[in-house]
Parts: sequence; C-alpha cells; structure tokens
Amino acid sequence: MNCRSLTGSKPNERSEMRARQHGASPTTVAREGATLVVGRDVAVPAETAAEFLRDTRTWPEWGPAIDGVESSDRYVRTGTTGSVRVGGVWLPFRVTGCTGRRWDWRVAGLPGTGHRVDRYVGDPDRCHVVIEVPLVAAGYVPVCRRALDRFAAFVADESGQFS
Repeated sequence: MNCRSLTGSKPNERSEMRARQHGASPTTVAREGATLVVGRDVAVPAETAAEFLRDTRTWPEWGPAIDGVESSDRYVRTGTTGSVRVGGVWLPFRVTGCTGRRWDWRVAGLPGTGHRVDRYVGDPDRCHVVIEVPLVAAGYVPVCRRALDRFAAFVADESGQFS
C-alpha cells in the first residue's frame, strides 16, 4: 500500500489555532543520556495517542516541519519506508524499529527522532507523548515542543476529547 498526505499552510494553521484554543499545557524537556526528551501530557488513552502518532496521514497536521508524506504504510511499522517533504524537499525515511507505542526512524540516512507514548498507571484516559531528540540536534527541540502542543490539540479534536 502506498499512502500520500500533503498539506499547504492551512491545515497547520488550524492545528496551531486548536493548540491555543485548547489551552496547550507546556511541554517538558529533560536529558536522558545522549538524548533530549521532549514530552507533553495528552488527555487521551495511550493507545489512541500511539495510533495517531504512527498514522502518516496525520503528520502534516501536527508536525510543523512536515509538509507532506509518502509512505509504504499508513501506520508505520518496522521496515516502513517513504519520504517526508520538509521545506519543499523530499527526504527518504525508513522506520528502524516499532512497537505498539514506540517507533524510531532514519531520515535521509541519518538517525532521526524517537517517538513514544507512556501510559499513566491508574489514569487510562491520559498519557505522556515523547519525542526523543539526539543531543547533536538540540536546535530541533523548539520544533518538537510546538509539534507536541499541536499533536495534543489535534488528537483531542479528532477523538472528541480536550487536552
């Protein structure tokens, strides 16, 4: 299956507006070894957040750097390949590992961000979504913070809940 998702500026502007309307809570940034962990609480079950995070059709909606996606799979899994359009340039990607709530990739042959969803014990309607950034890409942290705020608003809007 070959999936393609493209967007102009309007869907991303809608995601920005939803993030502001839903009172986006601040993201957190912490260091874990050679990685910066950018995280944000989201008011949906972990499985719901993980499904949206793995859905390549949603990436342009909440990912500020992604203008389009072409993918061998709609929902990423280990081995999924494709391209993301960033700044008008198509860059190849390959998902190097994927479990139910975690996936990692390489973009243009370089290690990319890691993505995971942590569940809260005793709170099934809330989770913590994380983007892991290699220290050498620390300048990408503000983009990830914005992405997580937009992701939380998008997922809440799409699932009928508010974060």
